[in-house]
Amino acid sequence: MSATAAQDAPKKAVASNAIKFLFGGLSGMGATMVVQPLDLVKTRMQISGAGSGKKEYRSSLHCIQTIVSKEGPLALYQGIGAALLRQATYTTGRLGMYTYLNDLFRERFQRNPGITDSMAMGTIAGACGAFIGTPAEVALVRMTSDGRLPVAERRNYTNVANALARITREEGLTALWRGSLPTVGRAMVVNMTQLASYSQFKTYFRTGPLQMEEGIKLHFCASMLSGLLTTITSMPLDIAKTRIQNMKMVDGKPEYRGTADVLLRVARQEGVFALWKGFTPYYCRLGPHTVLTFILLEQLNQGYNKYVLGVDKSTGL
Repeated sequence: MSATAAQDAPKKAVASNAIKFLFGGLSGMGATMVVQPLDLVKTRMQISGAGSGKKEYRSSLHCIQTIVSKEGPLALYQGIGAALLRQATYTTGRLGMYTYLNDLFRERFQRNPGITDSMAMGTIAGACGAFIGTPAEVALVRMTSDGRLPVAERRNYTNVANALARITREEGLTALWRGSLPTVGRAMVVNMTQLASYSQFKTYFRTGPLQMEEGIKLHFCASMLSGLLTTITSMPLDIAKTRIQNMKMVDGKPEYRGTADVLLRVARQEGVFALWKGFTPYYCRLGPHTVLTFILLEQLNQGYNKYVLGVDKSTGL
C-alpha cells in the first residue's frame, strides 16, 4: 500500500481522552451513590475520640444505629453532594490520568505495562486526582461529621457549594487544600496498592488453582482482596487526613501541626490500633466501590463503542 493510500485509509474509531475522563467520573459517582452511608460511618468513627480519646461508638453497627436514632435515616446520606463532587474531580482525574498514561506507555514502549510500571502510573494518577479533589474532600469530611457535634458547634453547611464558599470566606482560599499532603499521600498509596494488587489477584484467580473465568465473579473476588490490602496500608494516612480536614483553630492555632503529629497523638492517646479505627466500614466501602466503579466504567465504554462509534467491542482501561 502506498503512503498516500495509507493516509487516505479510514482511521479506527476510538474514544477521545475527554470521554475516558468523563466515564471515569460518572462511574465513580454511580458507585458513590451506593456506598456513601459506609463512607459516612467511616468518617464518624475516625473522628470519634479526637482530643479526649473517649470512644463514641462500640462498632460500625452501633455507629449506624446512633446516627439513625438521633439524626434520622437520611442522615446516612449527609454530604452526598460533596461526595459526588469529590468523585467528579478525584475519580475523573485519577482514572482519566491512569488511562492516558497506560495508552502513552503502550504507544512509546510497544508493550503492556509491568507491575512496577502500573504502580508508578497509579502513584502519579492518584496524586493528580487527589490534589484536584481536595476541596471537595474537605467539604465532604466536614459535612459528614457535622451531625456528631453539639448544636452550638455545628457548621451547618446547607450544601457543598455553601460549604466551599464559607470555607473560602471564613478561613481563606488555602483552607480548601487543608490536609492536602496526607490526602495526596493516601491517594498515592491507595492507587499504587490497589491497581497493582488487583492485577496480580486477578491473574492468580484466572491462572491459579481456581481457574476462574473472566467476568463479574472474578472482578469481585480480585477487587475485594485488593481492597483489603489497600485498606491495611492506607488507613493511618486516611485517619490523619480526616482529622486535619475536620480540625478547628484553638486559640488561633491549628489543632494538629501535621500528619506526623496526628499519627503520634492518636497512637499515644487512643492506642496504636486506633490508627485503623473504622476499618470495617472503610473496607466494606472500598471493595464494593472498586467493583461498582469498574463495572459501570466497562458498561459505559461498551455502550459508547457500540452505539456511538459503531464498534461492538469494549476498550477497557
